[in-house]
Amino acid sequence: VSMFLSLAHRPWHVFFRVSLNHRVSLSQWTPRFNHSSHETKLFVLFFGCFFIVRAVLKKRDYGAKYTKNNFITAVRAMNEFCLKPSDLEQLRKIRRRSPHDDTEAFTVFLRSDVEAKALDVWGSPEALARERKLRKEVEREYQESTFFLNQPLVFTTRNPRSGQRASFMQGPGKVVMVAICINGLNFVFKLLAWVYTGSASMFSEAIHSLADTCNQALLAIGISQSIRNPDAVHPYGFSNMRYIASLISGVGIFMMGAGLSWYHGIMGLLHPEPIQSLLWAYCILAGSLVSEGATLLVAINEIRRSANQQGCTFVDYVLESRDPSTNVVLLEDAAAVLGVIFAAGCMGLTSLTGNPTYDSLGSLGVGTLLGAVSAFLIYTNTEALLGRSIKADRVQKLTEFLESDPAVRGIHDVKATDIGLSKVRFKAEVDFDGRVVTRSYLEKQDIDQLLNDIQQVKTTEELENFMLKHGENIIDTLGVEVDRLEKELKQRNPEVRHVDLEIL
Repeated sequence: VSMFLSLAHRPWHVFFRVSLNHRVSLSQWTPRFNHSSHETKLFVLFFGCFFIVRAVLKKRDYGAKYTKNNFITAVRAMNEFCLKPSDLEQLRKIRRRSPHDDTEAFTVFLRSDVEAKALDVWGSPEALARERKLRKEVEREYQESTFFLNQPLVFTTRNPRSGQRASFMQGPGKVVMVAICINGLNFVFKLLAWVYTGSASMFSEAIHSLADTCNQALLAIGISQSIRNPDAVHPYGFSNMRYIASLISGVGIFMMGAGLSWYHGIMGLLHPEPIQSLLWAYCILAGSLVSEGATLLVAINEIRRSANQQGCTFVDYVLESRDPSTNVVLLEDAAAVLGVIFAAGCMGLTSLTGNPTYDSLGSLGVGTLLGAVSAFLIYTNTEALLGRSIKADRVQKLTEFLESDPAVRGIHDVKATDIGLSKVRFKAEVDFDGRVVTRSYLEKQDIDQLLNDIQQVKTTEELENFMLKHGENIIDTLGVEVDRLEKELKQRNPEVRHVDLEIL
């Protein structure tokens, strides 16, 4: 009650100035009328309650007075209000900060100014509506007429990108191309050996090489697609294409390699046939062992180099499928080397004993080996495509960086997802310290001028305009803080490509 009694005899702007300049407490103010008057107390209480209710209701009364200050870009102004660039030249221009790191500040217009200009150009809202409708119809007809004409251009005018060619000259692309050439030659020689000898193990090895060649061709397609730039339909890029190609490759190994090997081995057990001379088969298997071993060494060296760059072990790199293309080549060639050794052993037993059963068992063994490789590839690539989280220590490192910033009061709902090829998408809800953000804004202001502006406030409308102006600037400062944190997080952690910080 004493507070309202004191306020009743002093204008509110006087209280505002005194509280800022002299920080005089309410208890030091001396009222100028009798506190014992019950009528006065009731009046002040009623007036205070009415003022509070009116203030609460006023906060929800947003009309054209507020929405007229909404911003609109030049592109939207021309598209939505059918204006020309020359129509916008005389309008008020406002520079706004860009939410993107690589984009400078851009120019916007007040929506109220654009609406007024549109009415001035077209004469009436009805004429503007007719023009919008007419332009939509013209655009629809244009799209329909050019749709079929543009379709062949997708195939006839598209040239390989220089980036795609360069990707096959180093790293995983080089490993895949070497594997395609070697496995293709191995398939031809093994197929000729099978035709000459009729060995079931040699047939399995030929199918194995064919499956490897086809699967690595799929990997090459995945690599070429994964380096495409993000677009409006795929804003996070195409890096997962390598995992998709590796997944299809794993399914292909299982169906084509393991399936046919099992089939041929079972048929050899059910209907055994005499084996011809295996001399040429041994020679081809020896050459295949050398070539497959060379490809395997290339894949091992590439994975070891990449693992050292990312600070992890060789085994972790393979198990986490950080580079699915090289992983497929590694596992396929490892299976090929083991398969050649196993097939040669079974063929040797057949030569010594004259029993073709050992050769059929070799085919079944090679099929089982391919089945195990395909199961591992399917599992690891499926896990990657589902969007698995990065390791807890890496998440802790990112979280600690944000929590150590003075503007951050707390971090909640942290999600750090591997989106492919060791690229990380980081999302967190951030509770900012409003005092630090406000102080950051005040440090850029002239405090004396700001105090003078406060002292000039006399009416509620002036107070409202003052608060709206600085409130919007403080919100912009908060946006600048968010941009700063996102930029610093990416600079300190190059693997983080996308950062989404939500303000609590």
